[in-house]
Amino acid sequence: MKVKFFYKLLTSHILILFLAFLLLSVLFSHFVESYIFENRVEELSEYGEQILIDITVRLDETQELLIKYSQLLEARNIQYILFDGKGNIIYPNIRDPIVKLSNAEWNQLSSGKQISVSHDIKRFDQEVTLVAMPYMQGDRISGGILLLSPTSSSMQMVGQLNKYLIYTIGISLSAAIFLSLFFSKNLSNRIKVFRNATSMISEGNYNVNVPDESNDELGNLAKDFNKMANKLKVSNEEIDRLENRRQKFLADVSHELRTPLTTISGLAEGIKNELIPEQEVEKGMTLIDREAKRLIRLVNENLDYEKIRSNQLHLNIMEIHVIEVFEVVSEQLLFQAEEKNNQISIEADDQLTLMADYDRIVQILVNIVKNSIQFTENGWISLRAVESEECIQIDIEDNGIGIDPKEVDWIWERFYKADTSRTNNYFGEFGIGLSIVKQLVELHDGKIEVVSEQGKGTMFSLLFPKK
Repeated sequence: MKVKFFYKLLTSHILILFLAFLLLSVLFSHFVESYIFENRVEELSEYGEQILIDITVRLDETQELLIKYSQLLEARNIQYILFDGKGNIIYPNIRDPIVKLSNAEWNQLSSGKQISVSHDIKRFDQEVTLVAMPYMQGDRISGGILLLSPTSSSMQMVGQLNKYLIYTIGISLSAAIFLSLFFSKNLSNRIKVFRNATSMISEGNYNVNVPDESNDELGNLAKDFNKMANKLKVSNEEIDRLENRRQKFLADVSHELRTPLTTISGLAEGIKNELIPEQEVEKGMTLIDREAKRLIRLVNENLDYEKIRSNQLHLNIMEIHVIEVFEVVSEQLLFQAEEKNNQISIEADDQLTLMADYDRIVQILVNIVKNSIQFTENGWISLRAVESEECIQIDIEDNGIGIDPKEVDWIWERFYKADTSRTNNYFGEFGIGLSIVKQLVELHDGKIEVVSEQGKGTMFSLLFPKK
């Protein structure tokens, strides 16, 4: 059975108050009762001592003193009895000639000690407080006095106090019910806000904000909740972005694979069924080889990209002469440049060295120069290196068609192509190269910058720290 928070809070408050007041009333009643009876015993003791002193000092006025004290104590609802050393009652004249004391009490009196009993209901017709005091002559008891005071008035006072305690409990319980209702409603409303917010998040809506003005625990919880919701929103946006990238990646990979596979499949089927003239077979085999290498490059570039992203690529750092790297890259891409009637020039100090991974630096420069060759025709590509106090800067510049400024930030995305006509080129055509370049440069703790203007060319600047 579902129990509302209000009833739980109310029940807990009532139980706590009930137990607290029950304990308080018991302790308070016991304390008051003890206090009253202690005062009564003290009062009886004072009267007893005074009577014993007076009757022993003023022997000639004994009878008058006894009558006087009887009248005085009767007004205070106190009775007293005088007895001799054998326990016989001397005053007043009552039916019982012997004082009602037990043997233990009489022995205690005989030793000169006072007897005090707060509640006695056995020896008298009513519940009384009694005090018995001995009169000693030397070490022998020669008499004494017994004072009796009914406890009804004292108990009446205790009952009155208990009645006030009950009134207090009633008022406190009423206040507890009101406060429980107020605080539980307030707390329930604040919890309801959290429930609505969590429901929105469970439905995929992360644009939630819980009020967090208060400085209590729920206020701190609201602040943490808002931070969590904001992080979930950012994470969800990142997931959506990655999902879009994943779908785009699959579409791009499928597109990139379909073109060479279609070419290879068509040529292979044509050669198998002798549909291609014999003099064209060698050309078709060359094309099959080229398209197969395109597929291998696509797979290798994707593997490199994923290795870099997952931190599985380890650099073999060594001292490299920059001019030697320029010469290797220039010789490797000379044929592609000549096909588009481009010139490659290199410029660097013979003694300029760079601490880097040789194979990866070559890969970086080859990808960038390939990109320059693709966008340049009947022009030039320049590789330059200079040394400053903080870094070594390598610039790859061309006078090609340039890049639209709006697309500069997108060229680092995998499979992004500023010019879709590049799909017809057989090298660097997948749109992965620059993504790998950026990752490799950053692995070397370097930076890469691009400056481009449409119709005037592009310059890539690589900044490697001096180590």
